[in-house]
Amino acid sequence: MVILESNIVVGTEQYIANREGHLALIDEFRALERKVVETSARMEPRFRERGQLLPRERISRVIDRGSTFLELCSLAGLGMHEDDGHSHVFGGGLIAGIGHIAGIRCMIQASDSGIRGGANHPMGTQKLLRIQQIALENKLPLLQMVESAGANLLLQSELFVPGGAVFGNMARLSAAGLPVVSLVHGSSTAGGAYQAGLADYIIMVRNRSKVFLAGPPLLRAATGEIADDESLGGAEMHTAITGLGEYLAEDDVDAIRITRELFNHFPAAPYPSAAPPIKPPRYDAEELLGVVPIDYRKPYDVREVIARIVDDSAFLEFKADWGSYTVCGQADIEGKKVGIIGNNGPIDAAGAAKATHFIQFCCQLGTPLLFLQNTTGFIVGVEAERAGIVKHGSKLIQAVTNAAVPKITIQIGASFGAGYYAMCGRGFGPRFIFSWPNNRLSVMGGEQAAKVLTIVGEASARRKGLEPDFAALDAQSQEVISTYEDQGRALFATARIWNDGIIDPRDTRSVVSFCLETCIEGDRKIPNPNSFGVARI
Repeated sequence: MVILESNIVVGTEQYIANREGHLALIDEFRALERKVVETSARMEPRFRERGQLLPRERISRVIDRGSTFLELCSLAGLGMHEDDGHSHVFGGGLIAGIGHIAGIRCMIQASDSGIRGGANHPMGTQKLLRIQQIALENKLPLLQMVESAGANLLLQSELFVPGGAVFGNMARLSAAGLPVVSLVHGSSTAGGAYQAGLADYIIMVRNRSKVFLAGPPLLRAATGEIADDESLGGAEMHTAITGLGEYLAEDDVDAIRITRELFNHFPAAPYPSAAPPIKPPRYDAEELLGVVPIDYRKPYDVREVIARIVDDSAFLEFKADWGSYTVCGQADIEGKKVGIIGNNGPIDAAGAAKATHFIQFCCQLGTPLLFLQNTTGFIVGVEAERAGIVKHGSKLIQAVTNAAVPKITIQIGASFGAGYYAMCGRGFGPRFIFSWPNNRLSVMGGEQAAKVLTIVGEASARRKGLEPDFAALDAQSQEVISTYEDQGRALFATARIWNDGIIDPRDTRSVVSFCLETCIEGDRKIPNPNSFGVARI
């Protein structure tokens, strides 16, 4: 392995400008994440009055003490529907992430019942579907900590149809031999009743859990029948009469105790062989903020990033002197083998061919792939076309799509055009995809799009025998650039779950390591599938 030598001079004017730009972007998204927590915490007095824990307290108590909880899609739905992106930030109305319970790595999803009673929102539904996908791909048990007012009836047209897949995925998880546990802290009504009923194990809280297809108001409206919550769907009724609930807890704390005891009986993943001592990178992760420009148009060497995230800054580069705009090589991250593909410019034919070969090479070895995505797309022009850019680019997209090893994507700069696809964008099956806050994602750069539309507009006018309206075209250009500026931001993408969250660049090594562990552990597991899932008799 070759030790990467950094050429960065810490403290230069450009370094300081880069750092300050990153810190401002980090502060922005962290402030929004705090808004979600603060919005939920406004209901703390009501939770205390009912003797309940807050949703985030439930998670912190159920996971192993001192362990990592990797939160996912923390800003889902930002600026959409009832989330105004400023003072009322909902995070999709649920909290989700990967953690350990009694040593078992699992997916955890908790209704954020401090926000609109945990009601389901359209992007919250999409968030739930994404975490279920991650659980299926990585063979993770799923814990649902449920307390929800049900679907937001004012937004039902955007969540009713796609929301059905939530229940289908629960059945798939169970049939795949991956336990689904529902801890019902409060109301679980209508569709939420199936969120309980389709679980393999249900823990209910006395005098708090409520599970019914129709609550008292809907029951009265539909049939005229009058019933109270407890007789209709309370915890004692379901544990003693219907048999829906397996375990009856006295309060949230007792329910979490039972949950941890239950997970203690789940089969653990095969224990990996002992790894050699891990050598940290030779360069401080703090320097990443000064290494990478905020402006994607300013070039830098992606090896400077690699040197600050891989063990001992050691990198065995693949075809270093050919297709140099695309950097490929092997390294370790906290003792785990990984093949890395990064960008030092647009993807040309040689770079596409090199990356295709490297992906096949990693698949042969069973080595996971890490894509450090910073590309303005495939190179264009007469020379590029004659070099076979379409042919070689297509082969790269085929290789990325069909690679049978785990794929992790970190968007560290530009994500434009088909280059976004070729560097394992959302639609190409990455097990995990995270963005740095400086990431820009769009079909092309705003200025480029504006120029294309101006050229098209001028040509269209002249074909009609008219003189182009340059003032109108200029106004159109400014509007296009502004729109691309707003819609290309990492915050816009994370709101729509085009990534699994925004991360601080300094956390890249630890996040990638945790994701690699999750993928590798999942691939080692041999669950006990059946054809139907655990059925409630």
